[in-house]
Amino acid sequence: MSSTVRATVVQASSIFYDTPATLDKAERFLKEAAALGSQLVVFPEAFIGGYPRGYNFADQSPRGKESFRKYHASAINVPGPEVDRLASMAAKYKVYLVTGVVERDGYTLYCTVLFFDPEGNYLGKHRKLMPTYWERLFWGFGDCSTTPVYDTPYGKLGSVICWENRMPLFRTAMYGKGIEIYCAPTADSGDTWVATMRHVAIEGGCYVLSPIQFCRRKDYPPPPEYLYSPTEEDVTPDSIVWAGGSVIISPHGEILAGPNYEGEGLFTADLDVRGEIPKAKFQFDVVGHYSRADVLSLTVNNRPLLPVTFTSSPSKIKDDEDMDECKDI
Repeated sequence: MSSTVRATVVQASSIFYDTPATLDKAERFLKEAAALGSQLVVFPEAFIGGYPRGYNFADQSPRGKESFRKYHASAINVPGPEVDRLASMAAKYKVYLVTGVVERDGYTLYCTVLFFDPEGNYLGKHRKLMPTYWERLFWGFGDCSTTPVYDTPYGKLGSVICWENRMPLFRTAMYGKGIEIYCAPTADSGDTWVATMRHVAIEGGCYVLSPIQFCRRKDYPPPPEYLYSPTEEDVTPDSIVWAGGSVIISPHGEILAGPNYEGEGLFTADLDVRGEIPKAKFQFDVVGHYSRADVLSLTVNNRPLLPVTFTSSPSKIKDDEDMDECKDI
């Protein structure tokens, strides 16, 4: 296993309602990150498909329904042609790629993170377990069948999305899977987010990479279709509506890159998984010597939670067998 990995988090805006253009933008950032020697690149939550900040999807007027139709059309199928393109980009720039997408599964959308390796293989996905507040109007609920942690030459890689990071039991499940490079794409650019990420890094004894979009009003469709505020008074095209704050944090809680609240960009750090994580775990191993499994334990249901399942009826199978026997008589 390699001793270090150069990791980059991307702080940038989606191009709303234009998924092909957003993919082009992702490739430009990947090329720039590869030029820095990055081996792991992480994009923000819902980067492909867009985070619909400022739109009221509770609007059931024809205009509101048409806006959701356009948002649904901007999402991607997994697998699908956009996934193939992301895989080819990972291979072209020889990086592990982790990116937030809006996943379309029939007529339901999910906030999802996709994983790719440097050979261009799509590894899998994590669907956000619990959409936050108004997100429940437009995103479905994931389950623990899509909470992967992947072995890589640099360490165990996984993702926890946005306010899933406030769910202590889910964090514990990820620690139980041995996560070492903890990707936390988010839509939270508030003052407390960096403190949350530092806590996660210390609690989990892991590196935390948290990319956040940086958006101006001009990055979204014009009103009245899409409103940043109810009146948009005092809002100019260059007004910041999503301030960023992307960070990379060590297992000791040290900030290695970021936070930045000034514009789009790349933030890069070298992660020494084999060197620093054992030092952090020596003091505190949340699912090891500090766990007290004799009094505290967690059980995780990692089966897919499907609304419809189809099974063969045992009685029907028996009837068919009896009919076959009759034919032989």
